[in-house]
Amino acid sequence: MSSLFRRPRLAALLGAAGLTAAPAALAAPAPPYALLLAQAAEAPRLTQAEAGVAQAQGLAQQAASRPNPVLGLEVENFAGSGPYQGLDLAETTAGLEQTLELGGKRPARIAAGQAGVAAARAQATLARADFAAQLAVAYAEAEAAAAKVALAEDQLSAAKTDARAARELVDAGREAELRALQAAAEREAAAADRDETRAAADAAFARLSALAGSTVVYDAVGESLLGRRSPVAVSVEIAETPAVLAARAERQAATARVRAEARKAAPDVTVQAGVRRLAGDDATALVAGVSVPLPLFDRNRGATQAARAELTGVEARLRQAELDAAADLRAAQSQARSAAARVDAATAGEGAAAEAYRLARLGYEAGRLPLLELSSVRRALAAAQIRTLDARLAQVRAAAEIARLTGRTPFGG
Repeated sequence: MSSLFRRPRLAALLGAAGLTAAPAALAAPAPPYALLLAQAAEAPRLTQAEAGVAQAQGLAQQAASRPNPVLGLEVENFAGSGPYQGLDLAETTAGLEQTLELGGKRPARIAAGQAGVAAARAQATLARADFAAQLAVAYAEAEAAAAKVALAEDQLSAAKTDARAARELVDAGREAELRALQAAAEREAAAADRDETRAAADAAFARLSALAGSTVVYDAVGESLLGRRSPVAVSVEIAETPAVLAARAERQAATARVRAEARKAAPDVTVQAGVRRLAGDDATALVAGVSVPLPLFDRNRGATQAARAELTGVEARLRQAELDAAADLRAAQSQARSAAARVDAATAGEGAAAEAYRLARLGYEAGRLPLLELSSVRRALAAAQIRTLDARLAQVRAAAEIARLTGRTPFGG
């Protein structure tokens, strides 16, 4: 492991680096990743996905409903002329109508609703996988940003020390005034870099807090993801990846909608039954009837054609999802291998830079190396440490992408 993670003070800063983005009363360290993921169950992105499932369930429930009966009351032959002036010859009919759905409309509609629920659940699973990966990357980015702040603070402190030493050498006549000016410029540049890294860290923690749905702005991380490794080679069937499963569920839902629309072409039958009161004869009689619409103009062909076109598009998306899943997984695994190699190389380079700085420090303290050389070696060490951070961050991104594509939670969260 790199010297970045071996140094006690810097390792502590990785876990508890304080930032100035928010008032202290509103800032707090983020919990470990697994706990943060569990606490983010009510995050807006996940809530939106669950709302889609609830919507589909409501539509499925409605699809099972039967047509409501119609209760009617009719009064005829009253308030007219001649013998129909009053109610003596009125005919009053109380009836009930019920539409009977034929042609398998209701079963097809129910099947479409249930398929819609399955598709919504598959989309929610995909959304959860996406969210877990995004949260892991945001967590690692915040951690890396905090570590860079610590490095920038170290660089600023060393630049101030160098500037004071250079001024003392100039005043003692051992260095030209130019060296003092160069050291002062390096000190100001280090201060600007420190401010820039602080701003970047503020933004990274703000993004992490927003993604997690937290009203508290985090200012530190509770564990290190940058030091963890995940398996590069993952055995998974492309057909079982969340994106392909979601696309397949949507195809099944689209197929069910085609059947439901095709069934609507069959006419429904409305049956009627009632009681008629004949006031003129002081008698009561039963009435009954049946009505069937003639499917001459509307056979729901347009809606059925639209559903079939939707199915064609969904099938194309399924084929593309299968191709994308295979390609994306290969790319993510390749990126993970490359990131692991980068981490090893960066760690080795950082170790060499740390040893070079140690030797340069000894040489400077013994008077064998000028301050300029020591500053140059120190900056090289800082650059090597940043390269290690960037390589570890790339490794986290690749691991999170593999987990997202395969439906796993990154780092066992």
